[in-house]
Amino acid sequence: MVESKAWNWDIVKGEHEKYWQEPAVESYYLINRWLSQNKSDFLDLGCGLGRHTIQFAKAGFSTSGFDLSETSIKKTKEYAKESGVQVDLKVGDMLDLPYSDKSFDCIYCRNVISHTDTAGMKRIVSELKRVLKKDGECYLTLGSKQTWGFQQNWPVVDDNTKIRVEDGPENGIPHFYADYDLILELFNDFEIVNIFHIEDFYTKNDKTFSSFHYHILIRK
Repeated sequence: MVESKAWNWDIVKGEHEKYWQEPAVESYYLINRWLSQNKSDFLDLGCGLGRHTIQFAKAGFSTSGFDLSETSIKKTKEYAKESGVQVDLKVGDMLDLPYSDKSFDCIYCRNVISHTDTAGMKRIVSELKRVLKKDGECYLTLGSKQTWGFQQNWPVVDDNTKIRVEDGPENGIPHFYADYDLILELFNDFEIVNIFHIEDFYTKNDKTFSSFHYHILIRK
């Protein structure tokens, strides 16, 4: 497996930082879904600046936030204090989660677990299964092999993984890319509730770009 490497959150400033403090659109649906299922023990896996950690804590979940970056955990602690919520925060590697078996009802990992190679992905999926309770759910995203990143002439790790090489907080971080058949193989020990293939559009320097991700909801 490749060595895990954290986002460089130290260079995320200004409007870019504000962007990563805004919860993703599907998070509101997940809060309602999981509250309706009486789920309460929530893990924000790869919490970044804590946008979903704080959001779920405010919604009444017993919330844990986890990230490889010490900077992100420090900023999440500050955000939690400002927001007046209690959360459990840990620094560590998602290849070896520091939680007991069957700790969580629900896990959210957006644009996180794909920061490894194929061997690492299999290890992470095993860890998700270990820390989820029976009938626990996990919502996750994976980069698609149809997205622009997989087409770049970046260093190749394996058939599904490249090392991102560009200016920014993800420079030097491995990126795993999937297709539908690979998703079915990876999560064959789970019930797959939904798989969506979503194209996101954004504008930068007056140019329009897009990227494809799989959004996947699984149940143990």
